[in-house]
Amino acid sequence: MSVDRATVHRIAKLARIAITEEEAARLEGELSGILDWVAQLDEIDTADVPPMTRVADMKMKMREDVVTDGDCADDIVANAPEADDDYFVVPKIVE
Repeated sequence: MSVDRATVHRIAKLARIAITEEEAARLEGELSGILDWVAQLDEIDTADVPPMTRVADMKMKMREDVVTDGDCADDIVANAPEADDDYFVVPKIVE
């Protein structure tokens, strides 16, 4: 796949990168080369390759799914200027 100069400038603008015309000419070739390399991956038959999330097969550590309040409400409201029964007290702003 070939990338033209206008596409290079558009990508630079989207990335908010200021480039000169010389840099655009160099990036035009580099981006085209990268896209050609990625296009080669389409030629690989991956029909029998199972999907994977990581290289090393490992089991995720699981914890018991229990709903709690964190057992630290007193510690949290201790920093509040004013609290009432584990709730923050704030001024009323809607009448």
